[in-house]
Amino acid sequence: MSDIVKILNIEPLTHDVKLFKVEKPQDYDFVPGQATEVAINEEVWKEEKRPFTFTSLPEDEHLEFVIKSYRDHDGVTNKLDSLSVGNELIIDDAWGAIQYKGKGTFIAGGAGITPFIAIFKSLQAKGEIKGNRLFFANKTGKDVILESYFSDLLGKDFISVLDQEVKAGHKFGRIDKDFLKEHVNDFSQEFYVCGPEAMVKSISQSLEELGANPEGIVFEK
Repeated sequence: MSDIVKILNIEPLTHDVKLFKVEKPQDYDFVPGQATEVAINEEVWKEEKRPFTFTSLPEDEHLEFVIKSYRDHDGVTNKLDSLSVGNELIIDDAWGAIQYKGKGTFIAGGAGITPFIAIFKSLQAKGEIKGNRLFFANKTGKDVILESYFSDLLGKDFISVLDQEVKAGHKFGRIDKDFLKEHVNDFSQEFYVCGPEAMVKSISQSLEELGANPEGIVFEK
């Protein structure tokens, strides 16, 4: 099932990431962490569907997506970057494997933070933030999506890691096996991993080697 929805608002979050607020079809439902296929409602782009994660809550009156634009090639995100309020998108039904299964550590790389935005908003609404942590890997400080939101929400349980810039308030390096060994003292908890495929694979492998239960590692299959 596809629905056509209008863009209600566009807000820049970083130099290459925008928040799109769009209409919500009647009776449309999803679980925090899920995504949908999105296309631009223009003749040339209608069939060019791409997966984007909802960053709003299921009970909100609108839908929201946080989308990073890759401006170096003429693709869907580059086209989305040029859209305005009033333009239309086509959305499908919700799907996705990343769902909250209990307190744990969230590990995100770049735009891989998007499924966790709705999950953290949902936990915040229920008063269940305590006991959850977030490790967020980016290249530089200007790439960190919603940094102040996560910092205010999680305090010392939010660790931002940069691998191309040394900056106060951020750790320098990568989220690898040594980092995990240093920052995690209980590998029996749940882990949620989302980011570039190579990163997800290597972090999941490191977690298993450090004693995490493979069933307790949640990532997009």
